[in-house]
Amino acid sequence: MTEFLAVTIRLLIADDQEMVRRGMRRILENQPDMEVVGEAADGVAAVEAARRLRPDVALVDIRMPRMDGLEVVRLIAGPSATPPIKVVVVTTFDLDEYVYPALHHGASGFLLKRSGPTLLVEAVRAAMVGDSLISPSITVRLLKHVTGGRPGGPAVVEPLTGREVEIAGKVAEGKTNSDIAGELFISAGTVKTHVANIQRKLGVRNRVGIAVRTFEMGYATGRLAE
Repeated sequence: MTEFLAVTIRLLIADDQEMVRRGMRRILENQPDMEVVGEAADGVAAVEAARRLRPDVALVDIRMPRMDGLEVVRLIAGPSATPPIKVVVVTTFDLDEYVYPALHHGASGFLLKRSGPTLLVEAVRAAMVGDSLISPSITVRLLKHVTGGRPGGPAVVEPLTGREVEIAGKVAEGKTNSDIAGELFISAGTVKTHVANIQRKLGVRNRVGIAVRTFEMGYATGRLAE
């Protein structure tokens, strides 16, 4: 579980359903370390609000009018964003065809709307510290869906060491640094260093990118098939 943060996390909620926005706001503002600084009912408004308010984390629905969530992620979290905003993509469907491009555009997490308040809060805190929260079962279905169940993808920038392959596989299972540290009997700080090196070597922006590339390269195929 992601540790509690001492700072206040400023949040933007982007969803075209008012009831969903209201529900998320109620859950998030009930946390002592979170504040919702803005809402948006469509993609264009979400980008404008993100650039104006500069939230720490934006919760973005995939399907919105005027501009879909994929484009919103690209504009506020992608390489052209200066500085990029951490985004947790929220969707109704765990095999949504737009999720994979969103992750490659820089999304820091993937969450189902039916996941519940605990995971919503944890996803925000994870994104804030550069981690990500994806349910292991969702990770399995998502990665198999987006890769067609086959290894592949572009070449890595630099080969991974044996330890990095092991840690990358655990990241692909949806495990946090604390989880990995406990299983491998190493410190969370050491795991964090390995994860940073893995991101650099794979040429990805975050842990979600690690999960996708790890599965594409076949490092996690055995575990994900279980």
